Amino acid sequence: MTKIFARFLKDESGATAIEYGLIAALISVALIAGATALGESLNEQFNFLSTTMDETQN
Repeated sequence: MTKIFARFLKDESGATAIEYGLIAALISVALIAGATALGESLNEQFNFLSTTMDETQN
């Protein structure tokens, strides 16, 4: 029984999987934040262009 418990304490494969999961989650959050910021910037640019084109046509 003590050998099984000692082997369980030395096993780090679960910890490695959790670390990879946390890294993947962090990368996902960074990508979502970047895409959101880029989308808002593009939206502002297109709105500016649309307004400018409307003003020049009138």
